[in-house]
Amino acid sequence: MRCRHCGTELEQMLVDLGTAPPSNAYLDATQLDESERWYPLRVRVCHGCWLVQTEDYARRDVLFASDYAYFSAVSESWLHHCERYVEQMVQSLALGPASRVVEVAANDGYLLQYVARRGIACLGIEPTASTAAAARARGLEIREEFFGLACAERLVADGWRADLMVANNVLAHVPDPNDFLRGFAHALAPTGVVTFEFPHLVHLIEKSQFDTIYHEHYSYLSFTTACTLMEHNGLAVHDVESLASHGGSLRVHAQRADCGSRPRGAAVDALLMHERALGVTTPRYYAGFQQRAERIKHDFLGFLLDARRQGRSVAAYGAAAKGNTLLNFAGVRPDLLPWVVDRNSAKQGRFLPGSRIPVVGEAQLWRDEPQDIVILPWNLRDEIVAQLADARRWGARFAVALPRLEVF
Repeated sequence: MRCRHCGTELEQMLVDLGTAPPSNAYLDATQLDESERWYPLRVRVCHGCWLVQTEDYARRDVLFASDYAYFSAVSESWLHHCERYVEQMVQSLALGPASRVVEVAANDGYLLQYVARRGIACLGIEPTASTAAAARARGLEIREEFFGLACAERLVADGWRADLMVANNVLAHVPDPNDFLRGFAHALAPTGVVTFEFPHLVHLIEKSQFDTIYHEHYSYLSFTTACTLMEHNGLAVHDVESLASHGGSLRVHAQRADCGSRPRGAAVDALLMHERALGVTTPRYYAGFQQRAERIKHDFLGFLLDARRQGRSVAAYGAAAKGNTLLNFAGVRPDLLPWVVDRNSAKQGRFLPGSRIPVVGEAQLWRDEPQDIVILPWNLRDEIVAQLADARRWGARFAVALPRLEVF
């Protein structure tokens, strides 16, 4: 396999997680007698541009199907994050009624709803029919397609050259980052800004966050590599922010390289120097990740097996994609984890891909009172513990598997 950005032959393996179905391919009851599509889940490191990337096995239209079950607006903390972002950008860019805002991967309208409330013209690009329908139900205009240069050309032809473009948690999800990024350089207004949010590779490596690896994530980005990709495709990075979301993310601000006038902020060079000191452009930085992932798997399995031997009842909370990676890598099935709670009604009554663990509503947790509650989306740990505080009254313990097994 060659690098999807620079074409270098990929030689170094970061991690081999065996095989797994797509992490968001939830099953309904009628599919339980059918086979699933399983693909190798391996990640390699490019020694040319240092893009960390999955091996190619599944097409994007298979991964992002019409019944895609990830709805961003389910998380209250994420909604607060996006509302603050919109307020920040409206002020810093002086956006008003004459402005144009375009969000790529608009999902269910979780962010654009705050733009629309301010009377600013906005448009979402979203390829999955299920989430696009939810966004339209919020009164938002959505184009149901994948974004790239051809899509950007249509936007410009239709009068949608943007003052602000937003791309949250999507840069890692595209199989052709060059075409994707060229689209932003084409669709931005001369003074426009685009912001990209994505999980920071440094956190993945240093905190052993292997469960954030799944087929829908084609790429895993350091800031150094993100700058390389953007500069190659007509964008100039002028600012960067570190965020706590998704276990540690970056928000990268960029403008058109041909006419953008914003000066490059000190934070850009500071983070580039920090990554250089860590060694993100050296093979040694990525060594040992496989062994750390396997240790986490073994500790998690030990916890579940001990609970079974002791007769403790166990359930999970959060039918997240990252949880599916963990469960399938560890080989967990309903005998060790009988059900998982999720607040997303689109997932309730369905089954996790691979493990086929049932997804239930929160009412079952309050009825069955499990003694141990495994939080699968560990990045929402504080939010979920607060939501389930009443579980302490029957003596329930909480547990997370990453970045290390912790029972509390």
